[in-house]
Amino acid sequence: MSKTRMMPIFGTIPSCYTFKRLEERRNRAKALKLDNNRKPDKPEDFISYEDSDSEEDSPTTTHESLSTSYNFVDYVRHREMQSRNVRTLSQDYGSRHMLTHEMFKESPINLGNMNKVFCSQWLSDRQVAFGTKCNKLMVYDVTTHSLDQIPSLVSRRDSLGNDQQQCGIHSIQINPSRSLLATGARNTCDIAVYTLPTLDPVCVGENAHRDWVFDLCWLDDEFLVSGSRDSKVALWRITSDMLENKHEIPSYHHVSAVAVKECRNAQKVRALAFNKHYEEIAALSLNGYIHVWNAETFRQKISRKLPSSQENVCLAVQNTGLYAVGCRSYTLLLDCRTLQAVKKVSSRYSGCGIRSVSFEGDVLTVGTGLGMLMFYDLKAGKYLESSINSSRTVVLKASKGYVYPDEEYVDNVQNVKYVPTIYTHCYDSSGTRLFTAGGPLPATLTGNYAGLWQ
Repeated sequence: MSKTRMMPIFGTIPSCYTFKRLEERRNRAKALKLDNNRKPDKPEDFISYEDSDSEEDSPTTTHESLSTSYNFVDYVRHREMQSRNVRTLSQDYGSRHMLTHEMFKESPINLGNMNKVFCSQWLSDRQVAFGTKCNKLMVYDVTTHSLDQIPSLVSRRDSLGNDQQQCGIHSIQINPSRSLLATGARNTCDIAVYTLPTLDPVCVGENAHRDWVFDLCWLDDEFLVSGSRDSKVALWRITSDMLENKHEIPSYHHVSAVAVKECRNAQKVRALAFNKHYEEIAALSLNGYIHVWNAETFRQKISRKLPSSQENVCLAVQNTGLYAVGCRSYTLLLDCRTLQAVKKVSSRYSGCGIRSVSFEGDVLTVGTGLGMLMFYDLKAGKYLESSINSSRTVVLKASKGYVYPDEEYVDNVQNVKYVPTIYTHCYDSSGTRLFTAGGPLPATLTGNYAGLWQ
C-alpha cells in the first residue's frame, strides 16, 4: 500500500533496518517460486512478471530494501512532518480494497427527463460535471444532491442563423492543472472552454469540424486536440490572454484552430487519448483502426488495423503507456510501441458491448451495455475476485434509471429485459467514489441513468 524510504535520525541505519526482514523476503520468494512453477490448466495469453525478490540480491538492493518501510503509519507520520524521505502510495489500494470486500453501494441519481449521459468528470470532492445527448452540461453536487445547468456557448455560425447541430455533448476533459474544462458547444461541431472552479466561459472553438465532435484530449495546460465524425483532428490553443475577463457581464472569445488535419485511413474519429509517457496522441476510428500522432509535431505516425472492427467506441491509456480499446465483446490491451494486441480481455457476458474503459492504477474498469461494471486486474491477469466469496468475480450492477417508453413496454416489445448502458464512469481523486451514468442503448429510446457508488 505504501513505501517510505527511511532516513536515520541517529546513527547510520534507520529503525526499520532489521535483518529478520531478509529471512522473511527469502521465504516469500521461495513460496512465490513454487507457486509459479505450477503449470496452470490453461495458460494465459499475456502474463506480467514482478521483479521478484531472490537470494542473490546485491548489497545495494539489500540495503535499499531494509531502509524502506512498508508501514502506512510511517507514511502518514513522515508526511505530517514534511520530511525529506521519499514516499509513495498505491493509488488504487482504496478502490481495490472496497471492490474486493463488496463495500461499494449505489445511490441512484434522479435526472428527470434528460436523455442519455455520454461523458463525465469529477470537478472536486463534491461536484461532478456531465454532458447529455440533449445537449445539456450539468453539475451534480454529491452533498446537497442539487443539479445545475451550465449555459452552452454559442458560435458565430449559430448566431448567423445557420443550421444548428445539437446532437449531444460527447466529451468533457480537464487540463492537467485543473484550471480549464473543455467540452462541446451548443453546436455539436464546435468546442467550448470554461474556467475552473467557477465555470466562467473562456472561448468557443469554431469552424474546424463539419460534423459532430466525439472526443477531446489535453496535451498540456494550453493545447487541446479534438476529434470528429468528419475524420479530422484539430489542434487548439488556449492562451492566458483569453482568461483575462475585465467585463462585468461574462463574455467569451471566438477562436479558430491552430491546425486541422485529416486522419488518414480513418472513418469517423470516435475517441482520443494523450499518451504522456511517449508524447503521442492515439485516435480510434469507427472503421476499426487505431492511429498514432506525434504530439510535438502534430503529424500522423502510424495506423494499425485492430483485430475487431465491430463497435470500437472507447479508448483509455495507462500511465505506463498501455492502451485499452473497448470492442463489442472484449477489451483489447495494446502495446503502445508496436500497437500489437497483448491481451484480449473477454467480457464474460456475450454481446454486452464495451462502452467505457478507464485505468485506476493496475485495475482496468469496464462499463458495459448490460448495466454492469467489471474490473480486470492487470497484474494478476484476471478479473478481480471477491474476498468474501472467492468463487465470485467483482461486478457492480446498476439500477434501471429512467426510460421512455416505460420499462414494461420496452420489455414486451423487444422481448429483452431492459438494463441501462454505462456510457461513462469516473473515479474521484481518492479512488473511493465512483460516478456511473448512461441510458438506453437503442437510439430510438429516450432515458437516462446515473449513480454514485461509495
